[in-house]
Amino acid sequence: MIIGDRTALSWVVTEQRMAFPAGRTKAARALEEGDEIFLYTTRGCFRNPTRDLGRVIGRATVASPVRLLEEPVVFGERSFTEGCRLRLSGLARFREGLVLRDLVPRLSVFPDPATWSIRMRRASLTLPSDDADLVRRELEPLLRPYDEVAGAYRWEPVSA
Repeated sequence: MIIGDRTALSWVVTEQRMAFPAGRTKAARALEEGDEIFLYTTRGCFRNPTRDLGRVIGRATVASPVRLLEEPVVFGERSFTEGCRLRLSGLARFREGLVLRDLVPRLSVFPDPATWSIRMRRASLTLPSDDADLVRRELEPLLRPYDEVAGAYRWEPVSA
């Protein structure tokens, strides 16, 4: 799952849920209960792409079927109409994690390493099995128990 907004990231981590915008129904419905997913934050997730790097920050299991939400979840001007529950099994410390660009030359999902970031401009990216194994191996030493680090991901927007 590719997350490009800190408020959305806070919601995903603290609620252990994932939401999908209308128009992504096919991709969202391809997820099944029990599927493993990795959480990836984009360079712009914390609104400072010159400082931050895109990182894989967590591992989760889909804990419920994707379904239409009774009430859409809204982040900024985007509305998310479908969602599912997640069970986060590990999370990197806040603003840490596996720097994806360092793995790009070894990942078959990116056939042209020079243009890999274009493939990350979507809500999700399916990894081939060998790529998932590599990400899992590299990410594992960086993961902490959910309860130990989840609080640091809680983001409260500043009121004006």
